[in-house]
Amino acid sequence: MRFQAIASGSSGNCTYIGTDTTHLLLDTGISCRRMTQALADLEIDPRDLNGIFITHEHSDHIQGLPMLAKKTQAPIYATRGTIEAMRKNAKFATVDPERFIEVQADRKVSVGDLVVDPMKISHDAADPAAYRVYYGDKKACVCTDLGCYTDYTVECLKDSDVLILEANHDVNMLQVGPYPYQLKQRILGKFGHLSNVSSGELLSRILNDHMKGIFLGHLSHENNFPDLAFETVRVEILSSECGYYPDELPIGVASRSEPSALIEF
Repeated sequence: MRFQAIASGSSGNCTYIGTDTTHLLLDTGISCRRMTQALADLEIDPRDLNGIFITHEHSDHIQGLPMLAKKTQAPIYATRGTIEAMRKNAKFATVDPERFIEVQADRKVSVGDLVVDPMKISHDAADPAAYRVYYGDKKACVCTDLGCYTDYTVECLKDSDVLILEANHDVNMLQVGPYPYQLKQRILGKFGHLSNVSSGELLSRILNDHMKGIFLGHLSHENNFPDLAFETVRVEILSSECGYYPDELPIGVASRSEPSALIEF
């Protein structure tokens, strides 16, 4: 199984998960040129994609999809609400409606030799989802854009080998920053985004001995810094009773501009 965070941040998100024979993209929130180049660096042609999974309809997750859809015949998987929201967008007028395949939370979908299991998340979109991807006993997860987490979230993410987990903002930076009050409340609310502290708390509950990669993702450009997110999560792990020492864990911050190292496991 192979995993690469191609881009992650408030300005655009895209992740590659695949094997020797099956290639998936999760979200397409960057330019088609960047996605095509990232795939080329992995020696993959867009025509070789077997599926595109969309978490929700916000632009930082779909803006590159209409153009990418012209370069590949891969089906586009998303929940019903997300599909309906995308099809209302004039930019999707050129995308064949037959390309869209509906998925539902906790109902697995097989694509080649991978199994994708959507999960419910709390976010202010039509019908958002995160995704768990399995290859045999290997598990990779992409979980961003959630304002809060529950025991269900923990259950879904436990036993992951590789994970992108949202660490969107520092609460103090957001509160004193230039955003309008209403937007601040949206981000801080249960349908907004996970803070660095909440990310660390959640991560402390799902750590395991076989994790190969942990990426803090979807960082806000205005309300966070990579070093701040990393250190805050590190402190939360240290202060928890999880039994893990953060300096011994494969934790990094997914970049908004550069693909991560390719993880093979």
